[in-house]
Amino acid sequence: MKMVKPIFLSANYGIILAMNCLMNRKVLLVALLFMICLQTSAQAIFSPMKDAVKAGDANELAKYLNTSIDLNLEGEVSTYSKAQAEFVLRDFFKKHTPNDFNIVHTGSSKGGLQFAIGKYQSGADNYNVLMRVREVDKAFLIHEMSFTKE
Repeated sequence: MKMVKPIFLSANYGIILAMNCLMNRKVLLVALLFMICLQTSAQAIFSPMKDAVKAGDANELAKYLNTSIDLNLEGEVSTYSKAQAEFVLRDFFKKHTPNDFNIVHTGSSKGGLQFAIGKYQSGADNYNVLMRVREVDKAFLIHEMSFTKE
C-alpha cells in the first residue's frame, strides 16, 4: 500500500490566489469598460440615422446614405443610387408614416461593418429594420437597409 504524503500549502499560495483573483477582476473590468465604449460608439454612429427614421425624414436620412444602397422594402429588394434611395424612402415614409422607431441591438462583424436592428411602428403595422453601415472617408454611411413587415 502506498503512503500519501500530506501536502502543506505555503503562505505564498494564499498570496498567489489573491493576486489571481485581483487580476481576473481587472481583466473583467477592462473588458466591461471596452464593451461600454463599443456600445457608446455604436449609439453615436446610429443616433442621427435613428432620429431621421423616427421622424420619417428621407432628406435627413439621405445624408447618411452611401453612394449606392441596397434597399429591402417589404420584400422588394433593389440597389439604388443615393438620390433614388432618398426618393424611394420618402415614398415609403409617406405610405407608412412612423409612430415610433427604436434601435434594439447594435453590433459589428469581423470585417468591421457596423449594424443596427430596430423596430419601426406605423399605424397597426410593425417592421423589423436592419441598417448596415460602412466607414467611408471617416464617416459611417448606410450601404444596406431593410424594412421587413412582422
